[in-house]
Amino acid sequence: MKILLINPNTTEALTELLTEAARRVLPEGVTLDSVTAPTGVPYISTRTEAVLGGLSVLEILAERHQDYDAAIIAAFGDPGLGAARELFDIPVVGLAEAGMLTACMLGGRFSIVTFAQALGPWYRECVDWHRLGARCASVRMLDGQFSSISDVQAEKTDLLVGLAMRAVEEDAADVIVLAGAPLSGLAEQVRDRIPVPVIDCAAAALLQAV
Repeated sequence: MKILLINPNTTEALTELLTEAARRVLPEGVTLDSVTAPTGVPYISTRTEAVLGGLSVLEILAERHQDYDAAIIAAFGDPGLGAARELFDIPVVGLAEAGMLTACMLGGRFSIVTFAQALGPWYRECVDWHRLGARCASVRMLDGQFSSISDVQAEKTDLLVGLAMRAVEEDAADVIVLAGAPLSGLAEQVRDRIPVPVIDCAAAALLQAV
């Protein structure tokens, strides 16, 4: 089986983070290839940028879908997911959908934890688009700036853990979904610090694709 992971952002370092997290759960006999959007923005954080990222996803799939058994749209807001499923005859998995559906299998309600205030409105719309609003306890976002999009998880680990703990204690979240490509791989590092399951969306998407 061959799976194509598409990063709709233009940052190669994020593609590497996503791929590394997905490869940790890659079953034997499955091949994972990754591609970074050649045009668009370094990191999608608005509705407008999501439209640009979705267009890149469709262009990449148009060129390469016939060579793969499934594809992953590796940005949390799932840009272009509906259109990709409409146009192409292979399974297409969205990072957000996979993470949230996995969370629904592990608890009653999940909280989304992410690293920037700007992401909140788009992520809430993504929850509603997937019709999971009743299962979402909260969307929690860090305040403040960060130095680099590719290093945000290392820079903000303790703050993200604290935010997740607030979601558990104040929002009664049964599961934490770490949202955003820059947080790929972080769940494995912090699971022992959070008393509920913590979802890595890249790993969840890979397992749903296979």
